[in-house]
Amino acid sequence: MFCKHCGREIDDKAIVCPYCGVQVANVQPQQSGTNVIAIVGFIFAFIMPIVGLICSIIGRNKAYEYGGNGRGLATAGLVISIIWLLIAVISGIAVGCAVADAISQGTYY
Repeated sequence: MFCKHCGREIDDKAIVCPYCGVQVANVQPQQSGTNVIAIVGFIFAFIMPIVGLICSIIGRNKAYEYGGNGRGLATAGLVISIIWLLIAVISGIAVGCAVADAISQGTYY
């Protein structure tokens, strides 16, 4: 890329021309603050894993808007939600098998 002010060749990623000091690219400020969705996803991962999973996915995708803030928390929410959901599925299968076994043997009350 070439500087629009002095005409010298500069790096394509340059924001300011190193020769004349003129700004050659717009700087987009990163939004600072708290990634609330990542926090909500982490909390709900323990209470309601499906809601926690959804909020953690959204929070992780929005982390770049907050300068990476909340990415780790959202990732933890994802992992915890998945573990809780797997435990729930395995427990449901175990209970279903136990009930089916009891019904097939006629030992239910």
